[in-house]
Amino acid sequence: MKKILMLGGSAQQVIAISTAKKLGYFTVLCDFLTDNPGQFEADKFYLVSTTDKEAVLDVAKKEHVDGVLAYASDPAAPTAAYVAQKMGLHSNPYKSVSILCNKDMFRNFLKENGFNTPLACGYSDPEDINKDINKFRFPIIVKPVDSSGSKGATVLHSIAQLSSAVSFAFSYSRCHRIIVEEYIEKKHPYLIGGDVFIVDGKIVMWGLMNCHRDQCVNPLVPVGKSYPPSLAQSDIQSVKDTLQMLVDKLQISSGAMNVELIVDKDNKVWPIDIGPRSGGNMIPDLLGMIFNVDLVDMTVRQSMGERITTTIADGNNYYATHNLHSDKNGILKQIIFSDEINKYIIKKCLYKKSGDEIEYFNNASHALGIVFFKFDNKEKMFDILQNINKHICIETQTEEKNE
Repeated sequence: MKKILMLGGSAQQVIAISTAKKLGYFTVLCDFLTDNPGQFEADKFYLVSTTDKEAVLDVAKKEHVDGVLAYASDPAAPTAAYVAQKMGLHSNPYKSVSILCNKDMFRNFLKENGFNTPLACGYSDPEDINKDINKFRFPIIVKPVDSSGSKGATVLHSIAQLSSAVSFAFSYSRCHRIIVEEYIEKKHPYLIGGDVFIVDGKIVMWGLMNCHRDQCVNPLVPVGKSYPPSLAQSDIQSVKDTLQMLVDKLQISSGAMNVELIVDKDNKVWPIDIGPRSGGNMIPDLLGMIFNVDLVDMTVRQSMGERITTTIADGNNYYATHNLHSDKNGILKQIIFSDEINKYIIKKCLYKKSGDEIEYFNNASHALGIVFFKFDNKEKMFDILQNINKHICIETQTEEKNE
């Protein structure tokens, strides 16, 4: 029986472990959290950090694994590529994966290879930021070079809150380095994001979608996706050309890639974040519904070096997700869905139950669950999503006490 090493056992990563087992692989899991749910699904578990490359390599050698997968995890992606490269297993280049997982290195790569990229500088010392700040035009964004899910990110329109934004960004950086960059204004209503899938160096599935934000809670943290993307066909083609060129220059040969891009008022495409892994927030599940494929199955098999021959259907219908979230800390009482919205819900994945502690939604890890929708037309989809807070109520016990 072939063995696959899985890096990360969070609730959203369990599906990759169960899929690998269905495919007949023996699953070995590494995770540094003692309470990760994946350990109860995997065949064997090691309490090892997924960012400790040498420790993970030791596990891989000990278990004689045939493949390594960091499903939906930016921090673990370089480790997976490193271990695979050391053991001669299937993988994208470690150098390329490292570039994509470090915002500092990624901005330099874009600049050196002719892509549109904002003025950006990386810093390890806050004092250096104060010396350089006058060379940036506001608004700017301050964020860790090595985080995902908008953890530690702040958009500043003036210098007033710079110190707190810098401290916030450093608090989420494992390597104690942050990046400051000019903020690019988009011409379209939503940032474009989603997943693409690559076979033999060519993108074969274009899972480009609208990225929704909750402006009343946190304008930086994604609260869901919707399909199809609200872009002109010419802009979609420009986005596709940009992404394929990026894949070519990085020599990415296979697998899922999570993408975020902007088209500005001059029709220029700006890559914002590109992750060498499947997207979080159950993006593969949503794209599976849209394109009638099992993306988790494809991702697991490609990590084992299997050839992917799945036929990708044309995208169809109007699908969306919404990440359930709270605008305050508290104890969850219940989640209430309106009668109107219930007509369009096709799947609910709840992470929290009544009585659980919940946190203010300042990063993706604080989501309470994910809801999937299917709509009959674009107008109804956007009407519901733009007024989502009228249809979903997160009721907490603290609210009850204040009444």
